[in-house]
Amino acid sequence: MRSVIALILLVLAGCDKESQPKGQAQPASTAKSGASQTSDINLESPNGMRATLSYKFAGQKAPTAVFADADGQDVRLADFAGKPLLLNVWATWCAPCKAEMPTLDALAKLEKDRMNVIVVSQDLEGRAPVLAFFEETGVKNLEPFTDADNAILAAFNNAIALPTTILYNKDGQEVWRIAGGVEWDDAELAKLLRKAD
Repeated sequence: MRSVIALILLVLAGCDKESQPKGQAQPASTAKSGASQTSDINLESPNGMRATLSYKFAGQKAPTAVFADADGQDVRLADFAGKPLLLNVWATWCAPCKAEMPTLDALAKLEKDRMNVIVVSQDLEGRAPVLAFFEETGVKNLEPFTDADNAILAAFNNAIALPTTILYNKDGQEVWRIAGGVEWDDAELAKLLRKAD
């Protein structure tokens, strides 16, 4: 009985959302304070984008869905095993997806020695709109992975919205996922990325 009461008190202590500073992605302090790992955590980026951080699927293996690399060759998430992987599922017609892409590009450059950062487009037209968007916005550090058959979405039972970003550890197990757009150069998100270490 004592352990149940202690758990309830820890969860309540982590839910003091009014004391969090507005305008930052705010998950790290909540997670550290003992909040339930099964509770979703609302995030707000300085530019006003909103997203939800979830640990509900932590420990699940990455799907085996096949998608295409920049040369049109088949690739799977397992091909990136050996170091942490940040998977972003997006599309060029999705406004929050496009808004977060420059900071994902910067993150890919910053983290290139420590983790793989990949973005997999769900555009039905394949690589052409992705290449055009990358050129228009100056994306240089991300490879234009494509999934015109939406195999990634199907692997998640079409139950994820765009954008969704999932962090996997070096063994291909999910650490957390974020549904919605965020600014990936935020200091609190940098702390969250270390959870895959």
